[in-house]
Amino acid sequence: MTAQRVALVTGGGRGIGRGIALRLAGDGLAVAVNDIDPTTASAVSKEITAAGGRSVAVPADVTDRDAVFDMVARACDELDRLDVMVANAGIAQVKTLLEVTPKDLETMFSVNVFGVVYCLQAAAERFIAQGSGGKIINAASIAAHAGFDYLGHYSATKFGVRAITQAAAKELAKHRITVNAYCPGIVGTDMWDLIDEKLGSYLGTKKGEALANYSELIALGRVQTPDDVAGFVSYLAGPDSDYMTGQSVMIDGGIVMS
Repeated sequence: MTAQRVALVTGGGRGIGRGIALRLAGDGLAVAVNDIDPTTASAVSKEITAAGGRSVAVPADVTDRDAVFDMVARACDELDRLDVMVANAGIAQVKTLLEVTPKDLETMFSVNVFGVVYCLQAAAERFIAQGSGGKIINAASIAAHAGFDYLGHYSATKFGVRAITQAAAKELAKHRITVNAYCPGIVGTDMWDLIDEKLGSYLGTKKGEALANYSELIALGRVQTPDDVAGFVSYLAGPDSDYMTGQSVMIDGGIVMS
């Protein structure tokens, strides 16, 4: 009998991460749900188990390397193994590059870049020890392909994730580990509500107006949902993507095209 595959999703307590965790559970994977907030991680884990799935909450701060390795160990202790790491946790901040402080840079890169690297390291170590390959899936953004004004330092972190994804794909291929990234656009989440609010002070827009204006760039004509992103992550986590590695793919409704 084939062992149940296991995924770990960081930032899984809400937004896109929650959508990914629920989708992978629906695909039949056991899911370890991480979030810096133990309450939200636990809530999503309980949602999965209530629907008949296997899940465990593994709260941790992804900027703490030791905590990330402990998180992976806890997930494996509870769910027996690890097959898919989804490094989804991330933050955004609206500021011009002339206003960005050293603290802003430190915080942004600690979560969006260092956290991705730590998850990659911990997952790869486990995959290599298991000897059965694995899938690492990183959260990038359309801002990994085109730098956005007022989101310059955020864009820099996502360009970094794209580079890390490519380099890791080359380094880990010999271990049958694939590394890819997903690049959402404008998603109806708390993060985009915050971006909309903060952009207002620069653009002179009222609440909701900046989001509406940016949404006009979407070829498919609507703001995307966490489920739109989760559907693509499901593909990256599944066997149909086994021959795909080193890619950072836009899933944005047609804002940035290449």
